[in-house]
Amino acid sequence: MSRDTISIDLALQGGGAHGAFTWGVLDRLLEESWLKIEGISGTSAGAMNAAALISGYVEGGPPAARATLELFWRRVSDAARLSPLQRSPVDVLLGRWTLDTSPFFVATDLMSRLFSPYDLNPRDVNPLRRILSEVVDFESVARAPIKIFVTATCVSTGRARVFRNADVTPEALLASACLPTMFQAVEIDGDLYWDGGYSGNPTITPLVRECASRDTILIQINPIERKEKPRSATEIANRLNEVSFNAVLLKELRMIALLRQAANPGEREGAQWAGMRMHRISTEMMTSLSASSKLLAEWEFLCILRDEGRRAAQAFLDLHGDALGERSTLDLDALLEGI
Repeated sequence: MSRDTISIDLALQGGGAHGAFTWGVLDRLLEESWLKIEGISGTSAGAMNAAALISGYVEGGPPAARATLELFWRRVSDAARLSPLQRSPVDVLLGRWTLDTSPFFVATDLMSRLFSPYDLNPRDVNPLRRILSEVVDFESVARAPIKIFVTATCVSTGRARVFRNADVTPEALLASACLPTMFQAVEIDGDLYWDGGYSGNPTITPLVRECASRDTILIQINPIERKEKPRSATEIANRLNEVSFNAVLLKELRMIALLRQAANPGEREGAQWAGMRMHRISTEMMTSLSASSKLLAEWEFLCILRDEGRRAAQAFLDLHGDALGERSTLDLDALLEGI
């Protein structure tokens, strides 16, 4: 049965290799001809997924967008084969997707607390720079009908900078994914930038203010809640990583909830806030993965995440597909409880 076209926006979290989950979600959503993507806000891996999707979409619509996303992750996996960050033989034998027991990862983690990327990587080598230049057509992104918003954090001010279509370059995407303990800050227009997750993971406001669509789907990688108590040093570090990269998003969602309550629907901008509808696609699988697995780019692991993304997207469509264009399925007001 055919459906009327629904315009949607996408908000894509960052999370390294876990961004392959987002790839799977996008791959499934692109199969639905009744969904029209108007804008995408992304940070780190989310920004790279957005750029790959939009680049392919300009060339040949949804099929080309799906092909470009797969090509990007395939190239990431190919490059990872040369990386010393590999699973330990025990983890390979037991089928565990983690680097927590990898001798090189442990050594690198310890060294990063004593030495900076300027010491350990003075030439600022980053294989993603070449991959992005070869996979993404940035001229196509600049003229694309789909709006893109890429967030990076200005080192000197701590404020977010949002790069839009014409400003999106390989350097802008690298800035959005620049973890300061792993890579040198990326210089753009005389300013230095770090990972956008510190200031917006992802930034939602441009989707509300600059897009006509009222439905925003958040594709969430970092778990908001964990029921078990973190006890080991690794578990504590993992949870701190999740909390820090969710904090800004949660604050923005709470702000949006307040604006929706206070906005005057009779005013143009008030109507935008009051009329927005929020949705979320996520998976419990992320609670079983360690932070170190965000650096694990084996093709089999990426495909597991992709397939889980497709499954989660299908579950969302089955449960909430009819709500798109009608009502929110993410209760933002619940975020205000206790505040």
